[in-house]
Amino acid sequence: MIPPYLLQEMTHLTGEHLVLVLSSMAIAVGAGIPLGILLTRRAALRTPLLGFANVMQTIPSLALFGFLIPIPFIGGIGKRTAIVALVLYALLPILRNTLAGILGVDAAVRESAIAMGMTGRQLLWEVELPLAAPTIIAGVRIATVTTIGTATIAAAIGGGGLGVFIFRGIASVDTAQILAGAIPAALLALLSDGGFSWIERRFSLS
Repeated sequence: MIPPYLLQEMTHLTGEHLVLVLSSMAIAVGAGIPLGILLTRRAALRTPLLGFANVMQTIPSLALFGFLIPIPFIGGIGKRTAIVALVLYALLPILRNTLAGILGVDAAVRESAIAMGMTGRQLLWEVELPLAAPTIIAGVRIATVTTIGTATIAAAIGGGGLGVFIFRGIASVDTAQILAGAIPAALLALLSDGGFSWIERRFSLS
């Protein structure tokens, strides 16, 4: 059981964790989906952009947080650096699924839309994106669940969040504090996964 004295701080740190996740995911989705669309139109950019996103995924999370600290404007100690790192981690599944979803649209459907006189913009918004939506949402779901877990590392550079409990608990060998950070983080991940799965199914049936 988690002692009552931890509950108030848990609420505060859960709020900080949500801010980290929501901020980084908003940026990652806002950048990743348009970039994924761009990659469907500019094949030459696929290798460098996907390669960059892949490299970011291969760097251990704590190392990436540390690498970003000395970089001017985006580095330093605190939430800003943590959000930049989380965005870099979230990009790959969003980019890859957006690209795969749009390229996976049946060629006959695309050709029929063009034969009906649709412009490139109309083809994207009225045909490709609706059909690719379940795949794109699956990418956002993967990125969100991963980000919730990775955001616990933000505490190591003063970014706050539920990782504060985990690092403090490890340092003091206090199981209650470790659980106070781990349990809410796990619940957030499960709720996010379930919510996105429901949305994904709704788009698949529509």
